[in-house]
Amino acid sequence: MENQLPDQPDQFPGKVMVGSLSDVERAAFYRKTYSHVAGGVLVFILFEYLLLQSDTIVEFMLSMTEGYKWLLMLGGFMFATNYAEGMALRTSDKNMQYLAYGIYIFFEALIFVPLIAIAAFYMETGPEILNQAAIVTLALFTGLSAAVLITKTDFSFLKTGLTIGFFIAIGLIIAGTLFGFNLGLWFSMAMCLLAGGSILYQTSNLVRKYGVEDYIPAALGLFASLMLLFWYILRIFMSRD
Repeated sequence: MENQLPDQPDQFPGKVMVGSLSDVERAAFYRKTYSHVAGGVLVFILFEYLLLQSDTIVEFMLSMTEGYKWLLMLGGFMFATNYAEGMALRTSDKNMQYLAYGIYIFFEALIFVPLIAIAAFYMETGPEILNQAAIVTLALFTGLSAAVLITKTDFSFLKTGLTIGFFIAIGLIIAGTLFGFNLGLWFSMAMCLLAGGSILYQTSNLVRKYGVEDYIPAALGLFASLMLLFWYILRIFMSRD
């Protein structure tokens, strides 16, 4: 799992930026954005439920976690999600933005199939682990987002560090897959820190990088960071069982 750190390109010069809005108008933008994040979580749960009903999909996705196949799967995931993110950022058409968001959510659900299948079907305390990981993830996401919105701190300075961190993480994932070593608990903890930094960065971007009608691309960026955090928190909880 990796996350993207896109800047919103200024392709629509006439758009009104969120940073120029009044507090009331800005609050309305935040409500739209976070309601779309919540909606994305619900759609993710629906997609995940439907995917897990198919033994063929579950068996195929589990088989893709072996060796170089996992690298191919991650490469396909990165290509699909980058395409979806780019689509959402390049257009002001709401239908296309929703389509891009839906594509992104579907591929997130697909890449989660092996991890959730192992937790739900092969671990005795799997359902409890899933619930605990979800609660911790949502609590951290809410706390980090609230900290940025309340303090109005600019975390854009994190971008360089996060970008370097994600490239290092991708390199370690590739090396671990090719040479067969387990990255272990400390790697998952480090990725949780990176995901937390990404949430701070993406939340800070709400004011500085998006226009008033860009709540769908903004929600997509936050959703991506939320899912990254959930992936590694779930791995940490599973490693304790």
